[in-house]
Amino acid sequence: MVRSLTVLRLFLCGYFAVILWSDLCEASVRHESATVRAVKAARPSVVNIHGHKTVRQSRERGVEEEPRRVNGMGTGVIIDERGYIVTNHHVVEGVHQIRVTLASGRITTARLIAHDLETDLAVIKIRSDTDLPTINIGTSSDLLPGETVIAVGNAYGYEHTVTQGIVSALHRSVQVSDSQVYDDLIQTDASINPGNSGGPLLNVDGEMIGINVAVRVGAQGIGFALPVDQVMVVTSGLMSIANLENHWHGLTGKVQAGNTVKKFEVDSVANNSPGQKAGILTGDVITEVAGIPIERALDLERSLLGRSPKEHIKVKIIRNKKPLTLQFALSQHSSKREPVTNDRAWQLLGMRLMRVSEAKVQRTNPRYRGGLKVVSVRPSSHAAQQGIRRGDVLVGMHIWETISLENVSYIINRKDLKDLQPLKFYVLRDDETLYGHLPVSPR
Repeated sequence: MVRSLTVLRLFLCGYFAVILWSDLCEASVRHESATVRAVKAARPSVVNIHGHKTVRQSRERGVEEEPRRVNGMGTGVIIDERGYIVTNHHVVEGVHQIRVTLASGRITTARLIAHDLETDLAVIKIRSDTDLPTINIGTSSDLLPGETVIAVGNAYGYEHTVTQGIVSALHRSVQVSDSQVYDDLIQTDASINPGNSGGPLLNVDGEMIGINVAVRVGAQGIGFALPVDQVMVVTSGLMSIANLENHWHGLTGKVQAGNTVKKFEVDSVANNSPGQKAGILTGDVITEVAGIPIERALDLERSLLGRSPKEHIKVKIIRNKKPLTLQFALSQHSSKREPVTNDRAWQLLGMRLMRVSEAKVQRTNPRYRGGLKVVSVRPSSHAAQQGIRRGDVLVGMHIWETISLENVSYIINRKDLKDLQPLKFYVLRDDETLYGHLPVSPR
């Protein structure tokens, strides 16, 4: 009898424990809103950045400034499992030792890899013996005013602070100092405080759709973030193998975003480049390089970092809806390529060109993502006769709306060039977009 009662008690205890656990699980699920799930997905890839820098502060008018040490803080986002982190340049500028705290609590040091002053973006790197969690990257191309967004960051030094708001407006320009102007920003009423700079702005799917950059001093409920599409373009340049390792692949491309997937479509292949030698063609969709899925230019650069020019790299593409696998080998980047392109452009078109940043172009016209500044025009050349002037920004030619030196090289080295002319072109002058048709032949 006693044994039966004991068994019954144990059974009842187990029964009620299961019920209690079930109730707790249901309560947990009820509390797990879309915002909670988004934060849980993104949080492991968000890091806190801190350090100190020396600034100069004027005590009185006419008195020499004296140096003063101040503590700095900010936020960053892991974009590559090997420890590459994107943040704002002002967060790490002048910092004597960049210290990074991971979501796991581990504290380590970082080094500055590259930065872009105009967009205030920087890439830093930490060492790690294991792969680190990376952020899921969304798109800012389809954002709508009123859409829910979430900011995560090191606000006032309080790690992983989460705030929620909406997209208040798009395409804002903000001047925060005499030397810093942000263009094409996302405006949000999610609280973005000092220390949030460099942290992610998320959508409800936990995807990064912006990098928090600025707050309006004295205003409540007004913060700003760089759109992630712009961040990806700049970061792919900062992390390019040409910039970091002096290697070259000769490919440019654009993201084709579908309903569920993003595809990286090749839009130019430089003449005599590794890409051309591998058999890659304009219009090919690159799906995988060295086992790494490719959705954007940044993925391509990440997949090639650390590869030697002699290494054979497997590239998977889709051409005319059919999958193909090619072999690819990098080459050393030559600083002579741009002058060669410019010499031929001078000969055939009558102008010399220089790269100009996306941010600078977008201050004139947000529609364009970059271009080439005309630094000189040869008198009586085709360019001169079409009215192109020194200082114009070439933003389109032939089939490319945003032109690059690689595009120009591809066009003027084509065997069927005479069949393509006259080439339609677009230039920005002041706040106007002008177009014309450019013959191509030596004059």
